[in-house]
Amino acid sequence: MAKRFFDTNILVYAFADHPKAALAGSLLLEGGDISVQVLNEFTNVARRKMGFDWASIETAIADILVLARAVHPLDMEVHHSARTIAGRYGLGFYDSLIVAAALQARCDILYSEDMQDGMEIDGKIVIRNPFLALAAPLF
Repeated sequence: MAKRFFDTNILVYAFADHPKAALAGSLLLEGGDISVQVLNEFTNVARRKMGFDWASIETAIADILVLARAVHPLDMEVHHSARTIAGRYGLGFYDSLIVAAALQARCDILYSEDMQDGMEIDGKIVIRNPFLALAAPLF
């Protein structure tokens, strides 16, 4: 089985009242890696756009931590790699940080709605949008 990494939107949809929630939740249940950045972004979206109070965010994070295979930190190696990826592939810096963390975690697939489906990075990881057949983005 391919080793998978989740972008923030997978977590957001899993906790949203949205048609994409079931698919996002099933992906989380199958397991995958995330980074601290993904947790930070989830917290921000949950608070500002989804209206979660801090107790609900704590509960959601606890659930995510049970389901995530690993949570990867951001370090200088990831930062440097992200700058290189952004320049080479034209991705935004924060998306490049997620890609760099997924590469450092030795993942094969990065699930993301925000990046180009099918894009291969450094011959090591492919970006997949699991929501292509579904409706428009939540935010």
